[in-house]
Amino acid sequence: MKIYYYTFGCKVNQYETENIRERFSEAGHETAGDFRAADVCVINTCTVTEQADSKCLQMLRRIRKASPDAVIVLAGCFPQAFQSRAEALTECDIIVGTDGKGSIPALVDRFMTTGERIIAVKPHEKGEVFDFMINKGNPDKTRAYIKIQDGCDRYCSYCIIPFARGHLRSKPLDAIVSEAEQDIAAGHKELILTGINLCFYGRDIVGRPTLTDAVERICAIDGDFRVRLGSIEPEMMLLDDIKRLSKQKKLCPHFHLSLQSGSASTLRLMNRHYSPDEFEKLCDTLRCYFPNCALTTDIMVGFPQEDDDEFARSLAFAEKIAFAEAHIFPYSRRQGTKADRFDGQVDQHTKHLRAAEMSKVCNKTKAEYLASCVGSEFNVLFERETSPEWHTGHAPNYVTVKVRRQSPETSLRRQFRMVRIISADEKYCYGELI
Repeated sequence: MKIYYYTFGCKVNQYETENIRERFSEAGHETAGDFRAADVCVINTCTVTEQADSKCLQMLRRIRKASPDAVIVLAGCFPQAFQSRAEALTECDIIVGTDGKGSIPALVDRFMTTGERIIAVKPHEKGEVFDFMINKGNPDKTRAYIKIQDGCDRYCSYCIIPFARGHLRSKPLDAIVSEAEQDIAAGHKELILTGINLCFYGRDIVGRPTLTDAVERICAIDGDFRVRLGSIEPEMMLLDDIKRLSKQKKLCPHFHLSLQSGSASTLRLMNRHYSPDEFEKLCDTLRCYFPNCALTTDIMVGFPQEDDDEFARSLAFAEKIAFAEAHIFPYSRRQGTKADRFDGQVDQHTKHLRAAEMSKVCNKTKAEYLASCVGSEFNVLFERETSPEWHTGHAPNYVTVKVRRQSPETSLRRQFRMVRIISADEKYCYGELI
C-alpha cells in the first residue's frame, strides 16, 4: 500500500510520524507524496490552539473529499484531548490518541479486514510508562529528532497539552544513547533532543538522570555530528547544568526559552514558575557561558486580563532581552483549561494588534542579531539543495546561512563547511566558504 503522512505541530509529533513511517516501511509499504495517490492517510494532529484544530479538520475534510476510498487515520493530541469531537468526525476511519501511535499499521490491517471503525484512545494515568519508540534514522534527512520525554505536570493555566499528553515519563538513558548511535550511523549530522517538557527528563525513572546527563552521554559518542536542544523551561536551567553544558563542544549554542510574557502579573496568572527578573538573569548567564549564543522564544499576547500597561511591559522586556527569533501568537481559549474561565478575556482585534506590534519588535531584534554575526566564522551544516543559486544551511546558533552556488551541479548537502559571514538582511546571513 501507499501511505501518506501529514504532521501538524511540534517536533515530538514529527518524531512520532517518522516512527510510524518506519513501521509501515518495515511492513513493505511505500510512502506517498500526494494524498490523492494514497491508500492510507495518517494525520498526526496538534491541538495547542483553536487554529491548530481548524487546520487539522480542514486537512481531514480535504483528504476525504479528494480520496473517498482511502483509509484515514486521525491521530494525536486533538482526539486525545477532545475525543467526543473526534468521534463525531465521520471522515476518519481510525482514531488514535497520543499513546499507541506505533500500533497504527496493525490497526490499519485490522480495519482492512473488518471494515469496522476503530477508536483507540485511552485515558492517561499517573504512573504510565513511556510509549517506547526508537527511530532508526532516515538517510534522506540531514537532521534527526530524538524524543526523550513525554507528558507534562505543570498545568499552565492556558495549556491543553497536559490533558493531551498525560503525565511526565521518560525514555531510559541507555536507549537514548543507542538511538543516537543509530542516527549517526545513518548519516545524520545533527541530533535534536525533544520532548513535551524537556528539562523534566528523567525525574520518573530509576537513577533520575537529567537532560544534562543525556547531552553529555550523546556528545561523548565518536563521530562528526552536533547536538541541539528543543524548547526548554526557563526555571529548570540551573547554573550547574549550564556550566556542564558549556563544556560540550558538540552542543549548539542555541537555547529556545519559552517566555510567554514579560509581565510578572501575567506570568503568575499563567501559572508560570519564574519572574521576568529571573528570566533575564538566566539569559545573562547563558550569554556568559555561551558567548554570542542565540536565544529564541515563544511570546503570547492577549492573555486574559492583560491590559495595555502589562502588554507594554511585555513588549519592553522582549526588546530588552533582544531575542534572536521569537514565535508570536495570540492567546487561544482552550476548553478545560483554567484560563478559559478567567474574567477579562481580550477581544480578537486587540490580540491581533498586539501580535503585530510584538512581531515588529522581535523582527527588529532578529535583524540586529543577524547583523551581529557579520564578520564571524561558523561551521555551517548544509541541508537539502532547493535553490539553483544558493547553498543553504544552519550555523550552530541556528541562523540560516546562504552561500552562493558555483554551479547548479555542486552540492554541499550533509556537509559541515566553515563559512565567513559577509552580510545579513532581516531573515538570513550570507557568507563565503573559507
